[in-house]
Amino acid sequence: MKYILIIGDGMADYPNEKFNGKTPLEAAHHPNMDKIASMGFCGTLKTIPEDMEPGSDVAILSILGYNPKKYHTGRGAFEAAASGVKLGKKDLAFRCNLITVENGFLADYSAGHISTEEAWKLITSLKRKLKLGGDIAFYRGVSYRHILVLNGKKFSGKLKCTPPHDAVGKKISEILIKPASKSAIKTAEFLNRLMLESKKILSNHPINLRRVAEGKKPANMVWFWGVGGKPRTPSFRKRFGVKGAIISAVNIVKGIGILLGMDVVKVPGVTGFIDTNYEGKADYALKALKNHDLVVIHVEAPDEAGHLGDFRLKVKAIEDMDKRLIGRILERLRGEYTISILSDHPTPIKIKTHVRDPTPFTVYSTCLKQKPSTKKHFCEKEAEKSGFHLEGARFMSFFLKLGRCGVVSKK
Repeated sequence: MKYILIIGDGMADYPNEKFNGKTPLEAAHHPNMDKIASMGFCGTLKTIPEDMEPGSDVAILSILGYNPKKYHTGRGAFEAAASGVKLGKKDLAFRCNLITVENGFLADYSAGHISTEEAWKLITSLKRKLKLGGDIAFYRGVSYRHILVLNGKKFSGKLKCTPPHDAVGKKISEILIKPASKSAIKTAEFLNRLMLESKKILSNHPINLRRVAEGKKPANMVWFWGVGGKPRTPSFRKRFGVKGAIISAVNIVKGIGILLGMDVVKVPGVTGFIDTNYEGKADYALKALKNHDLVVIHVEAPDEAGHLGDFRLKVKAIEDMDKRLIGRILERLRGEYTISILSDHPTPIKIKTHVRDPTPFTVYSTCLKQKPSTKKHFCEKEAEKSGFHLEGARFMSFFLKLGRCGVVSKK
């Protein structure tokens, strides 16, 4: 039995009055998702515990069968793993965004989805001009997403940081890092000073001057958030008895896979946006299935469209994912398999950020013994109507059990 798990990041949404009260999933044409839902069944999945932030790090840990309350230490630590950074026991890792600031306000959390090449030149210039010591290091990521690591012996991780995608339109001075304890006051002051100094340095960099001249958004400031220390996670293979691989363009997902002992499959041309290489993800996933039991494929594009508040772009992301990724996989799959399509969390167009509402999922297995009799359009309403609900950290056991015995069970 082979297992394929496809995560449409932020794919779930709310009904939108401007589009006949439909969600992007309802509005999109996705016959391959519908095929899986019609042959199998749908349900809802609660991936975010009530007292945790609704981020992909928390949600994907849940989906993969790891209780985030136990295993989540902070987003930065997982992203650091994807960059090949080996954290010491007291090291602190932060996600470092390149952002756009206009007139003192956060205007864009991604600096117009700046290219990786441009971004790294800016980070390199920043490192040189800030003249940081050995206790502080920047590491390269993808596009606007990078990593900052501090030596935990000298700094405190007890901080309140604001995710930039939750703060678009807000005044920078009001969303700077705040200490959560007296011991973190100096760390917060230091990091805020770095961020503000980066604005002075990056604003006049030739790359940003050229971007402005071309009508693009400049990457004129760095933003630190998602602080976390080194996590301790048992391997996926020991936990579930299957060999897993993971495919994604974004470091948070790859980092989770690395720390769970899964193989990260590198696919050329993946971007984490609407222009990603869907066909490549499909082809490399099918190849990986030859020597892995499970392949997890993560698609970031729907989430990015949600953050942009672009309904039509989100519909396109869903339709591209369905036709170019899921359809290509279904056409070429052979033998016994179990496949699931789901969203890690909703990123509603209305509010442009993550929420912790339950998300829809659909699953089908060639060994499924309970044959459904109705056609379904995979969407939030269909999932809710099923009355089938799972808590996030139980999903993986349920998914693997379905492939082994072919029976749907909530236990």
